Amino acid sequence: MITSIVLIKTSVDRVPEVAEQIAALEGVSEVYSVTGPHDLIAMVRVHRHEELAEVIPARISKIPGVTSTETHIAFRTYSQHDLEAAFAIGLE
Repeated sequence: MITSIVLIKTSVDRVPEVAEQIAALEGVSEVYSVTGPHDLIAMVRVHRHEELAEVIPARISKIPGVTSTETHIAFRTYSQHDLEAAFAIGLE
């Protein structure tokens, strides 16, 4: 699974509508409204790198109200949940 974090700037008056449209896209697992220089952060999870092009520039960027995107591709996931699962293997 390939995970990318997409930082999105929108028209100020369109944040809720844009967020809902992005959240409805296949490949988008979550959308967060945030403070700071970006308005939304979308988590995109796909099986192949080629699918990122289908989701981000072909769909997210074309939603009315999206003014720019910045994409970061994750190499690894580190979370407390993952660490607990790894250390719990074989303990039952």
